[in-house]
Amino acid sequence: MSTDKKSWLAKTSLGAAAAAVALTLAACGGGSTPAGTATAVGGGFVPPNLKALDKVGSPEGEVNVLAWPGYVENGSNDPAVDWVTDWQKSSGCKVNIKTFGTSDEAVQLMRTGQYDVVSASGDATLRLIAAGDVEPVNTALVPNYADVWSALKDKPWNSVGGKMYGIPHGWGANLLMYRTDVVKPAPDSWSAVFDQVGGQKGHITAYDSPIYIADAALYLSATKPDLGIKDPYALDSKQLAAAVDLLKTQKADVSEYWSDYLKEVQAFKNGSSTVGTTWQVIANVAKSEKAPVEAVLPKEGSTGWSDTWMVSSKSQHRNCAYKFLDHIISPEAQAQVAEYFGEAPANTKACGLTEDKQHCATYHATDQAYYDQIHFWTTPITFCLDGRTDIKCTDYSEWTKAWTDIRNS
Repeated sequence: MSTDKKSWLAKTSLGAAAAAVALTLAACGGGSTPAGTATAVGGGFVPPNLKALDKVGSPEGEVNVLAWPGYVENGSNDPAVDWVTDWQKSSGCKVNIKTFGTSDEAVQLMRTGQYDVVSASGDATLRLIAAGDVEPVNTALVPNYADVWSALKDKPWNSVGGKMYGIPHGWGANLLMYRTDVVKPAPDSWSAVFDQVGGQKGHITAYDSPIYIADAALYLSATKPDLGIKDPYALDSKQLAAAVDLLKTQKADVSEYWSDYLKEVQAFKNGSSTVGTTWQVIANVAKSEKAPVEAVLPKEGSTGWSDTWMVSSKSQHRNCAYKFLDHIISPEAQAQVAEYFGEAPANTKACGLTEDKQHCATYHATDQAYYDQIHFWTTPITFCLDGRTDIKCTDYSEWTKAWTDIRNS
């Protein structure tokens, strides 16, 4: 693995989640709905009435991009890694890049109105939509959208009421990684990190974020069906309490809650961690550094992430924003981003352009059966995403409080 790639990985340290910005949806009442406030309807919500762009006009000269590290590279981190510079020249739009470390940070930065587009993960998207921070996207103005894998379109984390609120980018699963020399037999279930830890007590690792509660909920949906969990992001108070109890029990066996790529790699190399959650790119790095590890998608399925490029409702550079959206999901840019970051591209035409011809196979880019086993990050909200209308579900602010309680227990 190159020093430059290691440098990039170090820059992608996600850190523990900052204080969450609660998703507040105002219920219908006698008064008018404030601008920028979603309206409750039945088992869902209606976002603020914002309009998508009608047509792309002359470029404004620049676009302010808020992105995960590694998504928008202009050669400043590594001269050999650049899918921005030439596009700036041809489009007439200078790209001003700001990176963020957590979804909570991205939400807070978008609310300043200083950024035109953001690469939002599913634990941020509904917060941005409900608050009126992003607007619907006119996909007809993004020609490369036609080549985005259909499985990623019109999903609960990137659309509301049949309207797309962004353009899918890349995706991946949260996998179970283990050291092959000490974890035997090879695990095929999340039980290896929850209730059948065995000899790995004190060597478990878990993702450090409130959204990790969904991993526990997914496991409980398979092992305790009486709880009635149908969607790991739609938990009523009883279901959330059960997930929290499981995670508090797990904590005694956790060696580290990971948020830094390189620290997780090092932990698996030195044996302080032997089994736990990971991403395919981290497993690849660990293997390249001779760590005896494998990563699997457990039989219960997994959580995962599908990122979405969204346009700010306060954008001052909408024409450049749309031009950028079309560029960043072009086959050429997608191939470069997917390989550099370590993910499946959204544009399937990118698979024919990757330097590693096995990249899309490694990341299951068009594997529907694999994709169907993933429960993608979606912002928990009070309106149950599993369709229940007779009860309120717990929202992201409650998950954040619960995660703080778990970490401090």
